[in-house]
Amino acid sequence: MKGLSGALVRYRIMAWVTGILLAVMSVVFLPLKYVFGLTETGILSTIYAIGWQAHGWLYVLYVAAGVDISFRMRFSVGRTVAVLIAGTIPFASFFADHLVAKAVHARIAAE
Repeated sequence: MKGLSGALVRYRIMAWVTGILLAVMSVVFLPLKYVFGLTETGILSTIYAIGWQAHGWLYVLYVAAGVDISFRMRFSVGRTVAVLIAGTIPFASFFADHLVAKAVHARIAAE
């Protein structure tokens, strides 16, 4: 079970990091860009671009961690896809993290 718990830790870290960055970009920077037009030039433009690029690269790590935990848990294709898509929807990765952790802890307790 050590491999499963390690995979869960990696997944949870990436779910939270990806989720927090996506939430900040969606809740703070998208309104700044589309409502107030403040990210067109200057430092906010740079922060906006770097934030989305960082989310893209971190999402790749989230996918790797999600596929790893999904394979170890033998999730169905649909559940695996749902776990992976959760990293693209603001706040969804937090819910996915909770459900995956609950499933992993149940499996560990059963064994």
